[in-house]
Amino acid sequence: MFSQRPDYVSLNVNDGATSTKSSSRSIWRQWNQLSRFQRNIFYFTVITILIVIIYLLPNKNANSAVRVEESDYDNAKIAQPHPDKNPAPEVPKKIVEQDGKSEQDDIGDGNDGAVGDGAGKENNAEVIDEPDFQPEANHVEDDQIGEPPQHKLQTLKFDGPQNERQETVIKAFKHSWNGYKTFAWGHDNVKPISRGYHNWFGLGLTIVDALDTMYIMGLHEEFEEAKSWVQKTLSFDHNGDVNLFEVTIRVLGGLLAAYHLSGDKMFLNKAIDLGDRMLPAFSTRSGVPFSDVNLGERNAHAPKWGPDSTTSEITSIQLEFRDLSRSSRQPRFERTASKVSEHVHRLKKYDGLVPIFINANTGLFRENAVITLGARGDSYYEYLLKQWIQTGKTIDYLKDDYLLGIDGTLKHLVNRTAGKKFLFISELTAARAMKPKMDHLTCYLSGTLALGVHFAMPKKHMDLATDLLRTCYETYVTQPTCLAPEITYFNIHKSNDENQKDMYVKANDAHNLLRPEFIESLYYMWYFTGNRTYQDWGWQIFEAFEKYTKVEHGYTSIGDVRNVVNRQPRDITESFWFAETLKYLYLLFDDSRQLIDLDRWIFNSEGHPLPIYDS
Repeated sequence: MFSQRPDYVSLNVNDGATSTKSSSRSIWRQWNQLSRFQRNIFYFTVITILIVIIYLLPNKNANSAVRVEESDYDNAKIAQPHPDKNPAPEVPKKIVEQDGKSEQDDIGDGNDGAVGDGAGKENNAEVIDEPDFQPEANHVEDDQIGEPPQHKLQTLKFDGPQNERQETVIKAFKHSWNGYKTFAWGHDNVKPISRGYHNWFGLGLTIVDALDTMYIMGLHEEFEEAKSWVQKTLSFDHNGDVNLFEVTIRVLGGLLAAYHLSGDKMFLNKAIDLGDRMLPAFSTRSGVPFSDVNLGERNAHAPKWGPDSTTSEITSIQLEFRDLSRSSRQPRFERTASKVSEHVHRLKKYDGLVPIFINANTGLFRENAVITLGARGDSYYEYLLKQWIQTGKTIDYLKDDYLLGIDGTLKHLVNRTAGKKFLFISELTAARAMKPKMDHLTCYLSGTLALGVHFAMPKKHMDLATDLLRTCYETYVTQPTCLAPEITYFNIHKSNDENQKDMYVKANDAHNLLRPEFIESLYYMWYFTGNRTYQDWGWQIFEAFEKYTKVEHGYTSIGDVRNVVNRQPRDITESFWFAETLKYLYLLFDDSRQLIDLDRWIFNSEGHPLPIYDS
């Protein structure tokens, strides 16, 4: 018997469209039933998830853009020596790698900086190919993307004194250094008479300022001891104001020079930390930095004595900040400091001459300020030339401003005495009247002019350099101590008095601070001319330092150069005595004239050598 079956076929087909439509209506009905607050929470959650996803995706285009910006540093190789320079027969230094290994690099031709063997025989220069520098983690910034490219160093090794005069200068250095170590170690300055110390910024200025001097003199034991203090003790994390300019040229410049000469990256790490702590000084409406900065708190302000910064100070930090960027491959330092030079370039000047004060907020010169190539004005002109040289002579406005400044000097500031026609650089008052007064600081100009002529500046600049240096020499030898005063005044009007002198000194200006500017210019003139007269002048001044400023535990500034009996010792040794005066004396007495190749190195305002780049 057959069971009964239906007479139709039933097909169970899933109507997807109908199901989806029904489901969609159900979801929409549920969405409409949500409160406005619940819907806002949902929106916020979705948007947050999308932002996180976008942020985590690699942004190749952004990285490429940064690399393009930093590509300028790939091309900033250390400059080649000047092709026309004749090598001296003896060069008592070696270019070596820090660990003793070396290999030929594509910088230089392998013969520059060769080592003399005492018989005029040259060895091959060894150019260092340093491994990649990886900054400390806390130094990584938004302008440092990925691993920095290879940074090449050409460290130097010096063989010590080559003659009796250099040996005597080293004895003077050791005498001063022993007094500092005994009574002021870790402090800024030694007081060699009272056997104490003086702190200006609390940064061990003498130690950092003297690092490269000891290295150049071949004082390895002293250098290593100072390096150990810098590594273990030097800290910038303290609450106290420092002067941006002074710390830049002395501490930042000293650390960078020690890094370049020795190859020890510890110095560079310290320099990066210091540089970052000084950047807040540039946080002004104009970009012109405040003069005072608190390294620990990382803030800055105008000086206590007034609202303005000093023109020479805000324009004499670019060598160091630029080199810090090139060495660390972190462009922010150079970018920030260069903007200051660019800003000053655009300001109206007096035939290329600048007033000595500028307001950090307005960015404008103080109109009624003095114009001088002495204090507060000097290194503006120096750094125009040296920045141009440092960057491979590629930034034209720096050269143009330098030339305008020297032309303005020749037009408005150069004068001669009534008697022996000594040339001097006067000042202009606020009313732009000539004042026959010249700071000892101005004696730097002869060396700067000679450096400029070597790099193809007008040859007439050398005549100015020679005449000015002669006058600077006279400011020394006309004094009973054979030491120059801080400031000299000049007679420009003829008189019937047969005893009239060409120059005279006021009581408040009669002090000598062991300054280096005259010795510095003697070194440049000796280096570029080979005229041994400049060496003899330097030896004469060194003997005066020995006779009238040497005390039991070092050398001291004196209060009166006019009196050999009552010299009024000031009981202080400035750090530039170690950084500049003794260093330039040592270099002046280098008969080879090759200890530092001035086609490859540029000295900052504190006598610290930094490399010259191609761009």
